[in-house]
Amino acid sequence: QRRLVESGGALVQPGGSLRLSCAASGFNLEYYVIGWFRQAPGKEREGVSCISETTTYYADSVKGRFTISRDNARNTVYLQMNSLTPEDTAVYYCATQCSLCTMNSDMFDSWGQGTQVTVSL
Repeated sequence: QRRLVESGGALVQPGGSLRLSCAASGFNLEYYVIGWFRQAPGKEREGVSCISETTTYYADSVKGRFTISRDNARNTVYLQMNSLTPEDTAVYYCATQCSLCTMNSDMFDSWGQGTQVTVSL
């Protein structure tokens, strides 16, 4: 069975850094597009970043601060988050689809349970 597990969320101070992990089991992430999404209390879910074999995407709000990467040997995708601000506080989810980088969440067919990121003094 397909499974995604996010980890790495924590409470950090503004300006701090975190690296989130999305570990897959039951399938090979190498052949899938991986997206990171986040949802803050009272807000809509938004796309953060996406990686395919040839391209990456970053939302304007995180461009220059976040970096998405893939380790095929470990079947894991990472999201390195630097210069964090309180506006980055949210539950972060990873998800997969088969075709291309897009932040349309309806196109993703497998989701993890999320990991909480809180940026606060």
